[in-house]
Amino acid sequence: MVITKLLRIARVAKERAKEKFTSLYHLLNEEMFRECHYEMDGKKAAGIDGVTKAEYDENIDENVSNLVKKLKNFSYRPQPALRVYIPKDNGKMRPLGISAYEDKLVQAGLCRILTAIYEQDFLDFSYGFRPGRSCHDALKHLNRIIEKGKISYVVDADIKGFFDNVDHEWLIRFIEHRIADPNIIRLIKRMLKAGIMEGKTFHATEDGTPQGSVVSPVLANIYLHYVLDKWFENFVKKTCRGQAEMVRYADDFVCCFQYRSDAVKFYNTLKKRLNKFKLEIAEEKSKIIEFGRFAEENSKRYGRRTETFDFLGFTHYCGQNKKGKFRVKRKTSRKKYRKKLKEFNNWIKSVRNELTIHEIFEKIRAKLIGHYRYFGITDNGKMLCKYRYEIIRILFKWLNRRSQRKSFSWEKFNKYLEKNPLPTPKIHVNIYG
Repeated sequence: MVITKLLRIARVAKERAKEKFTSLYHLLNEEMFRECHYEMDGKKAAGIDGVTKAEYDENIDENVSNLVKKLKNFSYRPQPALRVYIPKDNGKMRPLGISAYEDKLVQAGLCRILTAIYEQDFLDFSYGFRPGRSCHDALKHLNRIIEKGKISYVVDADIKGFFDNVDHEWLIRFIEHRIADPNIIRLIKRMLKAGIMEGKTFHATEDGTPQGSVVSPVLANIYLHYVLDKWFENFVKKTCRGQAEMVRYADDFVCCFQYRSDAVKFYNTLKKRLNKFKLEIAEEKSKIIEFGRFAEENSKRYGRRTETFDFLGFTHYCGQNKKGKFRVKRKTSRKKYRKKLKEFNNWIKSVRNELTIHEIFEKIRAKLIGHYRYFGITDNGKMLCKYRYEIIRILFKWLNRRSQRKSFSWEKFNKYLEKNPLPTPKIHVNIYG
């Protein structure tokens, strides 16, 4: 069985840190692709070939058999990814690459193999797109570091266009630290060079890993494991005078230091380190701030407000518990809050005449519950209530602009809400749990 073989590979990778795996390509077999197919989300958009999961499933036996044959005789060629755009927090558009369905299966199989090996190497402070780890776990880790440690300074750094600037040559060199199967290396190279199709125009991909691809997250983690994580653990921490810690979620990371001199030295060295691997800091988004229990004490002494930083959609700020002792608190970041409201406004505007009011309320309930599950974290109750209030206000506005239908009065709208209540805010995640 594929799972048994992957577990065996994981065990060897864990026991032998310098082991190079020479025979992996055979794992990309019919059993692997069937499992990947059944786990694939059928609601995802189709790629350039237009094939959906349901369509591929109609002739699954022949399709999978032909795919394996193409891989064995090396005639398999990934198709260009279909480029689409989604809005970013800053109002700009983020490009995504949607792979053809068969390419998604190959990527998923490769992702399983890479994960089995590299999960044994990845460090404990890395959280993004790893099995059994979540954004909330990263937030809890960061909370422990700042509250329990001697942290006084935070380096909030942002890598400029990370996914678009991953250097293919360096990435392959990193992968070859653990994988010596030439067929796997050849396959990864073909995936990286598959290109992007935007409308009718083909764009070659000389750098980067397309956001949206199944395998992109694990490739990104491998790249940053060597560029950032190991360097921080084996060099930065050992050369600091005081405590130094990092928490990373994909390309979003925060570094914490006991002494300002260590923070400044790291920030300056980080620029050089990233440049070596064809990356750079977005300086307008990066900063060194005073943060922690001592920062809180200093702000009181000198009559100034403590600085804040954003991480994973939350603004982190210095506060106190009920006993007056220092505590890190979090609230939904202003940027994320505004983005979510804008998205909701655009959505309700587009569907108000297409759906019944019952259907609209059902979808809003699901949206609110999803929002609460992520942002419902210790200390963020006030922002959850504020978000729900704004959602109701936007809902009332657009329901009154439905074409050729009698408008709600505020009184009638509130009566409808009483009979058809929207979910109330709930804290789902205890940061100390």
